[in-house]
Amino acid sequence: MRYGALAWPPAVEIAAAVRAGRLSALDVVGEALARIARVDPSLCAFAEVWEERALAWAREVDARVAAGARLPLAGVPIGVKGRHGLRTAGPLVAAGCVPVGATAVPGPGTPWQTWGLGAHGRTVNPWRADRTPGGSSAGSAAAVAAGLVPLATGSDGAGSVRIPAAWCGVIGLKTTNRRPPPPEGPPPASRDRTGLAAPGVLIHHAADAEAYWRVMAPKAGADPVPSAGAGPAPSADPAPPVAVFSADLGFADPDPEPLALARAAAGRLAEAGVVRLPRPSDGLLRLADPAPAWLALRTPGSDLRAAARVRNVNDRLLAGLFSRADLLLTPTTPNAAHGHEGPGDRYSTALTWAFNLSGHPAISVPAGLGADGCPVGLQMVAAHGGESALLAAARAAQDTCAHI
Repeated sequence: MRYGALAWPPAVEIAAAVRAGRLSALDVVGEALARIARVDPSLCAFAEVWEERALAWAREVDARVAAGARLPLAGVPIGVKGRHGLRTAGPLVAAGCVPVGATAVPGPGTPWQTWGLGAHGRTVNPWRADRTPGGSSAGSAAAVAAGLVPLATGSDGAGSVRIPAAWCGVIGLKTTNRRPPPPEGPPPASRDRTGLAAPGVLIHHAADAEAYWRVMAPKAGADPVPSAGAGPAPSADPAPPVAVFSADLGFADPDPEPLALARAAAGRLAEAGVVRLPRPSDGLLRLADPAPAWLALRTPGSDLRAAARVRNVNDRLLAGLFSRADLLLTPTTPNAAHGHEGPGDRYSTALTWAFNLSGHPAISVPAGLGADGCPVGLQMVAAHGGESALLAAARAAQDTCAHI
């Protein structure tokens, strides 16, 4: 069965209703808390639920709205990734969001962060309880997919937003990585030493990803101008963006079904006029496998020279691609959601972590259901700082191809 039959309207519509007085933040948050109480004992998407704090926050939002504040996300209940998720959710709270709890992340020693550990036990996939929701933003994806909250935060160091988005049938955005400069001395413990991780969001509606980005972009340090390789030069022609489809990025070995579903979803986007898809485009991009470089960056004491070479090669290839195309499309994962015993020798990250290494923004959108009844995703990647173009494509995809 699929958990959470009740769906939320877009968060931007919830906020508009709260601002107009048609809904109160207190009522909306109360509904979210009721859904969590009803569903989460079996879904296990939340590690903590902050009922009293959430209701107090909701009253504050209602008071701010009554005083004339124009909050872009007034009264929207959200989950935040992990027990420390509030540290990065400040701009969302300032915009009127109400955190209702900390979503589940993997427990200690969880292999490859494939599932979450909630207050009631292991987080399950809302589509099939015997399958993982993916990780490490497991609880956030499951909570949104099951309709517990309309929006939840995530973070993505190798695919940790995009993979659970794909396997739970929701939208997952990873923003542009901000690669740290080479340190002159030992970096502080709080600094990301690798530049691999980026903030992200899990939502049902592409419009809500746009709203998230408008709120978070100043905090994320959005580029004021596109970087090199940021797509073809603008023109007066309003033609759809040019997209290149890659089945394997030149090194991965995707299973037939996720690949076929992603390819079909890309084809539907082209048929609907959302993108222009040159044919054939498979094989046009052959990146170096990022696995050794990613692992070296995450392993203290590793020789990072080889990692730098892989980064440089792939950066050059991707800059060339984005000088002639607007979007890169791939399957989000090379495999379907697996059981809770783990992925075995397969790297579910094979098609996502290249863009943590390169820093490009990427989004996973639903591509369809496999024979097992579980969703898979289509990944769209844009040039550095190209979140606006990426989100516009995702919005057009959802508006014109709602069935993908």
